[in-house]
Amino acid sequence: MRYVLGIDIGSGFSKAVVCEGGNVLTSAVIPSGGSYRETAKKVAEAALANARLSMADVAFTRATGYGSGAVDFADDTATDIACHAAGVHHLFPLARTVVDIGAQFSKAIRVDGAGRITGFVMNEKCAGGSGRFLQVISRILHMDMEQIGEVSLGSKSPVEFTTGCAVFAESEAVSRIAEGASRADILAGIHKAMASKIANLVTRVGLVPDCVVTGGGARDIGLVRALEAEMGHEIFTPTEPQITAALGAALMTR
Repeated sequence: MRYVLGIDIGSGFSKAVVCEGGNVLTSAVIPSGGSYRETAKKVAEAALANARLSMADVAFTRATGYGSGAVDFADDTATDIACHAAGVHHLFPLARTVVDIGAQFSKAIRVDGAGRITGFVMNEKCAGGSGRFLQVISRILHMDMEQIGEVSLGSKSPVEFTTGCAVFAESEAVSRIAEGASRADILAGIHKAMASKIANLVTRVGLVPDCVVTGGGARDIGLVRALEAEMGHEIFTPTEPQITAALGAALMTR
């Protein structure tokens, strides 16, 4: 058997995918922690253990992501943009626009019918359009990240945020709480503000359906719905939206 391993070391979470040919055998996702080198070993071991395999069974390992250079046991590295494109193309062959909402950065990627990149843009160094924004707000509201998507869908009157900056929006959110705004309305307003920034990225790269959203942000149903409303198009999300770059890294190894 020829097993290949794809590892994506992100700023917030690290992921590993084990493939045999074009089939995904198993995957793992863990927080990146303080040492990317140690995290890479842990996430690889976790994914391999799920398939009852060890590193000795792996024929090739490719790393990608923010901390890919720290994966000292990888045979090769690739850009996360190329890996996202490859992973999404495998899962959604009709996808032409990919939006990745990561912990620190968001990206809009255009791909052709073969999954090749034809253009991409990234957000500036601002947390306003990334998963970090959601982490800040969930902390202020004393909520688990997994809750905020569903809660936001219950909003009756979303709060209008006057800034797209995470720093100023944090202060604004605190003020809205003091004024008595509900959690749902605050979260819906945050999602709307984020969706506006992300949609600008998509506009710059050029939206062509089908559109697929990946990354931790894709786990937030409220943000996905807000982005659909902002762009005026249906959005597809993978069952496990955080592993697409790791999947792409493994598939490219073939």
